Amino acid sequence: MSKVCEICGKRPVTGNNISHAHNKTKRRWYPNLQTVRVDIKGQTKKMKVCTRCLRSGLVSKGAFPKIEVPKVENA
Repeated sequence: MSKVCEICGKRPVTGNNISHAHNKTKRRWYPNLQTVRVDIKGQTKKMKVCTRCLRSGLVSKGAFPKIEVPKVENA
């Protein structure tokens, strides 16, 4: 599984952890990816999307089936 946003292409970046003694060890910062069910041309697909794309509205969530609740009339 890749840690890449399928909309904007955001991916992990690399750098160093630096201790108080200034020892450097490699590390990675991962994007905040969420698995979201998305409607694409009438089909439901799961996508990995970063939270920036979700907040900015580039992806519309909610590919769940709509359930109609029958109305109950009081007699």
